[in-house]
Amino acid sequence: MSNRPPGYPAADMLDAMTAVGVLLASVADGSTEIVDLTAPLHRHTPIIQLPQPFSNTIPFDLERISAYDAPGPAWYWNNIHTGEHTGTHLDAPVHWITGRDGVDAANVPLRALFAPAVVVDVSERVADNPDFLLEVDDLRSWQDRHGPLPSGGWLLLRTGWAERADDPVSFLNTDESGSHTPGISVACAEWLAAQAICGMGVETVGTDAGAAAGFDPPFPCHHFLLGAGKFGLTQLRNLDRLPTTGAGLIVCPLPIVGGSGSPARVLALVGR
Repeated sequence: MSNRPPGYPAADMLDAMTAVGVLLASVADGSTEIVDLTAPLHRHTPIIQLPQPFSNTIPFDLERISAYDAPGPAWYWNNIHTGEHTGTHLDAPVHWITGRDGVDAANVPLRALFAPAVVVDVSERVADNPDFLLEVDDLRSWQDRHGPLPSGGWLLLRTGWAERADDPVSFLNTDESGSHTPGISVACAEWLAAQAICGMGVETVGTDAGAAAGFDPPFPCHHFLLGAGKFGLTQLRNLDRLPTTGAGLIVCPLPIVGGSGSPARVLALVGR
C-alpha cells in the first residue's frame, strides 16, 4: 500500500508531470526548438491541378465580413474559402478508395498527431532529376546507417522541393508531358504501407510523384498507405532544419467531421 497522503499524485503521475515540465522548460530556455514546417495559406498557395474531366479544388481565399467598419465597427473577420487538400495539409485514409472504411479528419488518433519523426534526405539526387523516385533499397540503406523507421512515427522525405514553394509554376513543374515532381515508387509505397510508421510527409504538392497518375496502380502512395490506415502530409517546409532522427512532430488538422483531410499547422520539436 502507498503511504502517500490522500489526494497526493501517484508515482507514475509525478513522472508524467516531471516529463511534461522538463519539455516545457526546455522549450522556454531554447534547448528544445520549435520549427514551423507549415507553408502560409494565401490565394497563391499552389494546389494540385487534375486534368479534365476530373474536378479540382478551389484556391484559398478570404471573404471579408467586416474590418472596423459599418458591418463590424470594432472587429475584423473573414469567411474562409478553401479545399481540404490546400497548402500544408493532412490526408486521412478516407481520402482514397482503398481507405474508404478508415478514419476521417475528425478521428485521427492523437498519437499520430504527436509522434517521433525521421528525415530521409534525397535532395542532392533530386537536384538533377525532378522525376526521382524513392526505392525500397534506399530506405534499407538509410536504416543500415540510422536505425529502424520510428514505430508509430512519421517518415519525412526531404527533396529540396520546398525551395520552389514561393513560385507556383516552378513548384508544380508541369509541361506538355505532365507534372515532374519527386516521390516514391510503387514498390516503395507498398513496402512502406507494411511498416509500423503512422504516415509519410513530403515537400511537394501531394504525397505522390508528379508522374504517379501513370503508375500501376495510379498514385501508389495514396493507394497503399491510405489503404493501410496511414496518413499523408504535404507541402512541408524547413525539413533542412531537422535532424535525421530525434525530432518530434506535432500535426494540427481541423477535426472536420466526415472530412477527407484538412489544412494543418505542422510543428517539429528539435533538441539543440
